[in-house]
Amino acid sequence: MKILFLIPYPSGTAASQRFRFEQYLPFLKENGIDYSVSSFWDQKAWDILYKKGVVLGKAFAILRGIVRRYALLFTAFKYDRIFIHRELYPVGPQFVEFVLAKVYGKKIIFDFDDSIWLPNYAANNAKFAFIKSYGHVKKLCKYAYKLSVGNEFLAAYGRKYNSNVVINPTTIDTENYHNRIKDQNTKEFIIGWTGTHSTLRYLEEMLPIFDRLEKEFDFKLVIISDKNPEFMLKSFEFVKWQKETEIDDLLRFNIGLMPLTLDKWANGKCGFKALQYMSLGVPAIVSPVGVNTDIVEHGKNGYVCNTVEEWETSLRSVLSDKDKVKTVAQNSRKKIEEYYSVNSNKDNFIQLFD
Repeated sequence: MKILFLIPYPSGTAASQRFRFEQYLPFLKENGIDYSVSSFWDQKAWDILYKKGVVLGKAFAILRGIVRRYALLFTAFKYDRIFIHRELYPVGPQFVEFVLAKVYGKKIIFDFDDSIWLPNYAANNAKFAFIKSYGHVKKLCKYAYKLSVGNEFLAAYGRKYNSNVVINPTTIDTENYHNRIKDQNTKEFIIGWTGTHSTLRYLEEMLPIFDRLEKEFDFKLVIISDKNPEFMLKSFEFVKWQKETEIDDLLRFNIGLMPLTLDKWANGKCGFKALQYMSLGVPAIVSPVGVNTDIVEHGKNGYVCNTVEEWETSLRSVLSDKDKVKTVAQNSRKKIEEYYSVNSNKDNFIQLFD
């Protein structure tokens, strides 16, 4: 069997790609499956994609990506399955998808891990938002022979247009990447958060809590991101996200945060932050959104908080009882290994191509 992976971003760059399918690629080889990967954005485009301005550079990047996608029509016939992650291209008519599915008769596996049918874009690219077609998602669901989605909320959307839906959870490689455990016996206690600048807005609402807590407790609030939010807190420390130091940086955390606002977009989230934290033995404090309540069991392997008062209560609890945190941390790692690891899900992933 030969599979063509059509993805938005260069390999090894975007978290959704790394943890949805890239970490399974070695298992495909082991099962005698060959594959090729083609991204819409090339590395040159990725380097400027989320920078402010650079309008001409982004315009040329879009043109290069569209040319690459139309060129697929000369080679796609060689593949038995085509795996499309999130979208084939962000702009233009769905001509290529139509030809692949209806003319070539290719079996398409369409994979998504967010509510990508809803408008959502980076602030620096707002001027390009009008050319994005969110209707592509519905059409591609219809064209696909199978849908691969990250949770039940996304599955419910997919079933409106396709009866062949598989829940393929976002998972963590606990053997080769997230393969170390946080030493909770640290002198310095760190409350941490990691994510892109576009999701920092969820954390900003919690700043008054940290302002109160830092007057009573000794801790540090460490933010790992691509952009410094410059929070006005004495406990605040910014760490620039880098793939090479990602695990070492996360292992500084004693507790990891995943606040979200309850809305349609957030319901599509697949709990990635919580999975990352917990796989390293770092308990997560999360909002009850998406699959978070499936992953986190309050008081056992993490904490689930709905209101501002509950967030503050849980944070006070972990800052006051470090021994309890150690027990919760052990349960965190165990939950990921059993239900959200690459090893526990690899057969489910490979069966997508049956």
